[in-house]
Amino acid sequence: MKQITRVSLEAMRLEDVPRVVEIERESFRTPWPRDAYTHELTENRLAAYIVARADAEIVGYAGMWVILDEAHITTIAVDPAFRGQHVGERLLVGLIDAALGRGARWMTLEVRQSNATAQTLYKKYGFREIGVRKGYYSDNREDAIVMWSGNLQERDYQHRLAKLRAELDENSE
Repeated sequence: MKQITRVSLEAMRLEDVPRVVEIERESFRTPWPRDAYTHELTENRLAAYIVARADAEIVGYAGMWVILDEAHITTIAVDPAFRGQHVGERLLVGLIDAALGRGARWMTLEVRQSNATAQTLYKKYGFREIGVRKGYYSDNREDAIVMWSGNLQERDYQHRLAKLRAELDENSE
């Protein structure tokens, strides 16, 4: 594992796509092709994608679609060499911030039933299981757990987010 000193988040750009695709291939059994990311960045006005950089190197990325007051997380991935250092958590917070900036009240996602690490992170940020999509993943027919956030704009959620953000920043110093 490579040690990270500082992580910054920024909007994904077309020139970031080759590195994003590398991380995608290392992270998922059925990776999105390069043209899917190109389309998301150039054609999909509902899409918002970000990258995490450590010392100018892209170490993770995340994306979502915002439709009216709902944000749907499409992907979050971290380079395996940088996992366990809160990069995924920073990306999730970045998506929450971007969703709020676009007026979203709710967030939703699907996560593999076997991905306990991701489920734990989502639960920490107020997501709860609301259903199962049977055989959702095409590579092995694994079920997906459907999760929804609490109301992102409510005072209680904002308080929770501020507390978690402070803890995250404290752990990074």
